[in-house]
Amino acid sequence: MENESALNETETQEFSPVFFNRDLSWVDFNGRVLEEGLRKDLPLFERFRFLSIVSSNFDEFFKVRVAAVRRAQQAGRTGDPAGLSPAEQLNAISEKVRSIIRRQDACYSDDIFPGLAAGGLELVRPDSYTVSQMDYLESFFIGQIYPVLTPLRIEDDRTEGVHAEGTRTEGTQPIPFFESGCINTAYLLKPENVSDTGTDAEYIVMVQLPVSLDRIIWLPADDNKLRWALLDDVVLTWGGYLFPGYHIQESLLFKVNRDADFSVDERRDEDFIEAMEEVLEDREKSEVVRMVHSPGSVRLRDKLAKRFSLESDALYEYRGPFNAGNLAELAGVAGLEHLQEKAWKIHPVPGFTGDIPVWDRLSYGDVMIHFPYQSFDPVIRFFQEAAADPQVISIKTTLYRTGSASPIVRALEKAALNGKHVTALVELKARFDEERNISWAHRLEKAGVIVVYGLSKLKVHAKVTLVLRREHDRLKRYVHLSTGNYNDKTAKLYEDICLFTCREEIAFDTNLLFNMITGYSQKQTMQLLAIAPYDIKSRLLDLIENEAKRAAQQYPSRIMIKCNSLTDTAMIDALYRASQAGVNILLCIRGICALVPGIPGLSENIRVISVIDYYLEHSRIYYFANGGAGELYLSSADLMPRNLDRRIELLFPVLDPKIRAELIDRLSAYFRDNCQARELDSSGRWKRLAPAPGEAQFRIQKDMLQRAANESARPEPVKQEFTVRRSPPVE
Repeated sequence: MENESALNETETQEFSPVFFNRDLSWVDFNGRVLEEGLRKDLPLFERFRFLSIVSSNFDEFFKVRVAAVRRAQQAGRTGDPAGLSPAEQLNAISEKVRSIIRRQDACYSDDIFPGLAAGGLELVRPDSYTVSQMDYLESFFIGQIYPVLTPLRIEDDRTEGVHAEGTRTEGTQPIPFFESGCINTAYLLKPENVSDTGTDAEYIVMVQLPVSLDRIIWLPADDNKLRWALLDDVVLTWGGYLFPGYHIQESLLFKVNRDADFSVDERRDEDFIEAMEEVLEDREKSEVVRMVHSPGSVRLRDKLAKRFSLESDALYEYRGPFNAGNLAELAGVAGLEHLQEKAWKIHPVPGFTGDIPVWDRLSYGDVMIHFPYQSFDPVIRFFQEAAADPQVISIKTTLYRTGSASPIVRALEKAALNGKHVTALVELKARFDEERNISWAHRLEKAGVIVVYGLSKLKVHAKVTLVLRREHDRLKRYVHLSTGNYNDKTAKLYEDICLFTCREEIAFDTNLLFNMITGYSQKQTMQLLAIAPYDIKSRLLDLIENEAKRAAQQYPSRIMIKCNSLTDTAMIDALYRASQAGVNILLCIRGICALVPGIPGLSENIRVISVIDYYLEHSRIYYFANGGAGELYLSSADLMPRNLDRRIELLFPVLDPKIRAELIDRLSAYFRDNCQARELDSSGRWKRLAPAPGEAQFRIQKDMLQRAANESARPEPVKQEFTVRRSPPVE
């Protein structure tokens, strides 16, 4: 009773929860990714990969988050939960991002490219071209590049201008259209003969680097070393061929990030795809929020910034290669294996490697698969066998970021052509994948699939499939639930967990879910599944509160959470209260964490770590000790307002005792990592963990890889153990 009274007193105490800013936390995550690129003990191509991830992340960050903060500033909105005004956020973001870029550039110039050159792969820059290389590249430019390029005037918006042909224009001219993120060269030109034009004015011309041209230009080999030049450098160096009669005064490379933080008008139900296509078109012509430029011409930089209406805080100088992810093919060059980490083996899943049908294996019991340590092939087989099996009559699925040339999309097409009732909820609002999703959604429709284009106001982010199969005199339902997308490419890169089951309670709930999201239905009471935006948040808040009550009564209490981001203030407040009640809370948050751990009296019982390693951590796992009868849930949802309040998400329990125990053990193991984990302190600093004196090294992703290897070595279940037949008995 004394402890219960203490809890009640704690609950009524007033305290001031504190929060880290979500966007600064995201920048800090990229700082942790950068640190992997700075590690001299990693192979050079592995370091290159981490550096390119940082650049790609920042491109999207500025297009979405910085654009949103700028809009908030223009609207005069007040501060965020961390107490920062939009102007303060933008200043802090700029300072942090510039610091990361400086370290990134230094790593490219001091470590990566010199190291690759020493290892047999040399990038030759213009100031190092030999005479023979210049002759080769000039000839290559004239024959292979020059005919493809299109110079585009950027009219001076100050005064009237004179074109080469002598015609005049007055006033501000629209800047030529070009895509966000594409690499461009810009030139400041001056007529060679002033008398030809009647003016000595300077002109700006830009040239977009066509994506149809390879950015890697291999130079002739004169020894055992591979040498290459960048298309960017070659176009800058020989761009003068494009402007006969004009002299290039100055030049630079640049690209812009445009505002992408707006979405489709969801009231246009009848022409939703047309509305989405308009969004894609508008996004490429939207306001510029950042310009990235190479060193060189300050005048060109400032002239372009003026045309884009950018202040100096939106201009970012990059000395390293733009869009470095486009250079990934370098890592695949034969003979350079010593410069990269050997690919980790993906292990087969027991029970899916022989000729046992998927249905027999699932009828034997629930199956968990941990990607990418284990193969994605069983998921593909699930769809392929459903498409071909004459006993399967219906397939219902949600598709978010499925990818182009997807074997799952092909299986759904085949299923529809085979006369099965196939329904695919295609989420067109998956940002930056909208165009691809529209394309293969049309393919599915042509094959006879019932395609549902998401829900008004709510993005469908749940990953779930339901297969109905005739078995004897009844229909049996098979369900696949996952924390990750139905994408066979990212399943080799992202850590995720999926669950196969034919438990009737989960299958029944899944059926209700599809009825809700494809038709009209009031919120249905479900036995086991929780759905956002309806009850995931309330379910998790109840589970956290129950742990706090048990802690006060001295029952076993613990919360372990693994997710990508934690920003929802209600969830954070609940975790603070649980910490005050004495609950031991372990959080593994890959990216954004707005919760502040280690504050006496508020969050001293909360530990926060982040793991950055070979694979991208992506699964969401929620564990509650529940007085010793632990409850474990997997989910598609992170703890963010957008996931909990504005998306269709799934939270599903792991009911099989063996699988649950294994997952709890795996989740606990994350907090033993002393190689790739970093711990967050109350000041916002992330400290890399290292083995204590006498402590063995423990790297969680290597441990997961070994577990997958051990599981694949176990004997396959024998066919006689299965009891479900694939077709009715022959009379």
